[in-house]
Amino acid sequence: MKETLRTIALIAHDGKKADMVAFAMQHKDLLARFELVGTGTTGKLLEEKVGLKVRRFLSGPLGGDVQIAARVVTGDIDAVFFFVDPLDKHPHDPDIQTLLRACNVHNVPLATNPATAHYILTSQALQSVETSPADESAS
Repeated sequence: MKETLRTIALIAHDGKKADMVAFAMQHKDLLARFELVGTGTTGKLLEEKVGLKVRRFLSGPLGGDVQIAARVVTGDIDAVFFFVDPLDKHPHDPDIQTLLRACNVHNVPLATNPATAHYILTSQALQSVETSPADESAS
């Protein structure tokens, strides 16, 4: 059986990017055990400031939130940590709502703040390694 890493999406609004970097620094060893994806600017910050490898999609306002939502729908993302700034307006709010809705419809854990992200990241369910179905049928 081939083991695959679970995937976590990391996204932060501009007003919450510092919180995401601080969270990632505090949990660097745990996060390094996962495949990480993120929107463009957040992913770049995490690579430069924390040293984590992050597969980057487009910036949120350019469609990155929708790209990640599509991966949620197809089952390629196991959790989303999206640190939202509720005190600021976002011109791409429909894209943000699409991502949040996709997580809720497909029962994907969603953290919108560091406290919830900590609980999800340290949970036993997320820590378990996933076995690829194709490899199970081969054994």
